[in-house]
Amino acid sequence: MQGQGWPQLLSLTVALVLCTLIGLERELRQKNAGLRTHTLVGVGAALFMVVSKYAFFDVIDDDGITLDPSRVAAQIASGIGFIGAGVIFVRQDIVRGLTTAATIWVVAAVGTAAGAGLWLVAAAVTAAHYLVALGYPPVLRLITRRRPVTAPVRVSYQDGRGALRAILAEVTDRGYAVQEVDTRRKDSGDPDSALIDLVLQVRGGAKGTRMEELAAALAGTPGVVSVRMGEPANEE
Repeated sequence: MQGQGWPQLLSLTVALVLCTLIGLERELRQKNAGLRTHTLVGVGAALFMVVSKYAFFDVIDDDGITLDPSRVAAQIASGIGFIGAGVIFVRQDIVRGLTTAATIWVVAAVGTAAGAGLWLVAAAVTAAHYLVALGYPPVLRLITRRRPVTAPVRVSYQDGRGALRAILAEVTDRGYAVQEVDTRRKDSGDPDSALIDLVLQVRGGAKGTRMEELAAALAGTPGVVSVRMGEPANEE
């Protein structure tokens, strides 16, 4: 049958190699969707494209039948969203997995391009992925180092011991600005042991201060049970 030969196998091989390279970067970062997921998605997209281009030559010669390979490619783009959505998690207002979901979408595009015979384009996008994944974080750290960053601070403290006032004083004394306060009461049935969950959105900080130092100071505040520092953003 026409469409089964070395050119098609070479397209699948190119997709295999390029998507393996992209998946390797995710695997080394220990992401849930790693080497196997990205490789299989890319090779699968390439196969769909090869099938779309070559699998229907035995029927297009009939009157009134035309071939539109782009229809399968369009379904790849929409269908890959189900896999991408599965790696995105939201926990306590922190979103994780956005970069991995975007990378899955990219390997689908790379596989589609390789399956269509656009090997140079697929290789260029693979190189662009490494530029973004490895080159952008140092640049972002350099930029964010020069401007205040907003981060959540989660504190659990015993109610009725004046801990809230001490917490806010500690935060402001270290040069941080409290932009948002969210409190939730945990009732255990005993008024003397009720806990308050406090989430502070803090920004800035005096020169030379670190968030770890703030956490240690808050942990030593009378009445404070636990302190957890959130992340400004983590979309990996």
